Amino acid sequence: MQKYRLTFKTGEITRAAKEFLKITQGNKHFAFYGKMGVGKTTIIKTLCNLLGTIDLVSSPTFAIINEYCTHQGTTIFHFDFYRIKSSSELMDLGFYEYCSSETYGFIEWPEKAEEIIPDDFIHVLLEEDLDGTRILSFSL
Repeated sequence: MQKYRLTFKTGEITRAAKEFLKITQGNKHFAFYGKMGVGKTTIIKTLCNLLGTIDLVSSPTFAIINEYCTHQGTTIFHFDFYRIKSSSELMDLGFYEYCSSETYGFIEWPEKAEEIIPDDFIHVLLEEDLDGTRILSFSL
């Protein structure tokens, strides 16, 4: 398993997202870990835009899931587990049906229901350095 670490300033997020998609090519499911306010939604928004979404990408904190359509006619799913109280809430939403699809999927706050996340999800850690640089770490 190879470890990757991408660093970027706020203004370089598109470059970092392009590099992330290039490195992770062939993988479509990602679980994003990181503290509140580190930029998980922002990087996912950028990734979705690069993948061709025609919908406005926003945090699904209250809805738990957002689905976005792309120019190619595919769907991207975006979960935010922050407000869930138990993994059974996700099961009621058909979580595994989303995960079994061939579409891209992103999860924020996966630690809230880690026990049900399928093994094919790439665990991505987003951190902020003291100077504001963001660090995106993951293994493939």
